[in-house]
Amino acid sequence: MSSKTAPDYSDWLNGPDLIALRTEGEAEADSQFLLGTREYDWHSHARGQVFCVESGLIYVRTRHGSWLLPPHRAGWIPPEQAHSVRISGAMSGWSVLLTAAASAALPAQPCVVAVNDLMRALVVRAATWSVLEELGREQKAVMAVLLDELRQAPHEALHLPMPASLRLRELTAMILAQPGVSLSLPELARVACMSGRTLSRHFQQETGMSIGQWCQQAQLLHALERLAAGDAVATVADALGYATPSNFIAMFKRYFGQSPGKYFSQV
Repeated sequence: MSSKTAPDYSDWLNGPDLIALRTEGEAEADSQFLLGTREYDWHSHARGQVFCVESGLIYVRTRHGSWLLPPHRAGWIPPEQAHSVRISGAMSGWSVLLTAAASAALPAQPCVVAVNDLMRALVVRAATWSVLEELGREQKAVMAVLLDELRQAPHEALHLPMPASLRLRELTAMILAQPGVSLSLPELARVACMSGRTLSRHFQQETGMSIGQWCQQAQLLHALERLAAGDAVATVADALGYATPSNFIAMFKRYFGQSPGKYFSQV
């Protein structure tokens, strides 16, 4: 999620182990952390990245699947992990860039974690440090606490794993293109040109989820993207085929433990 200006801190290994960047409002053209609404095609970085927005949405794709970041959730991309990024309406947020050594204790795969007040305060502190000087003793202590917070933060169910086989990838692409269309297992099996039992078995093996769970997760991520963009709950519920907004809200609360309004109002 870095710009193409120089120096690119996300690929700069000669600086401190941790570089924190913040953006408030419109970023300058040469900013290292550009938000707004933009896309970054497939790329990778030498440093690991933790990033969070306080408004809008970030959609990240990796070879392992897709992740969606609503406000106040942090995404983690390990060093050298190929990914693409789409940012929608984000005007403030932060990014932390970590060397491979500093990243060693964090998850080996991308993930989304909850952000707490302490984590946010530590990033604000780290953003005041020089990007040219090695970390001092007190700064290393702050970094250690931040890494502990990231490592212990609860993971959020905002991941959509992608199957490996071409036939199942084509099926999931069709499902994602029509999030409001609900097909039965026999109908999905016919599209995939296999039996329902074979489809169920291969889908579970390749994604770790049943196809029913995967379809519901895809709907949830689509709903989050629409809600973060400002669409009304009733509009999203109707687009996804729910009979009433209350039915959609009930499903949302089962998954996230709170209503859409509360989910997006967290600070």
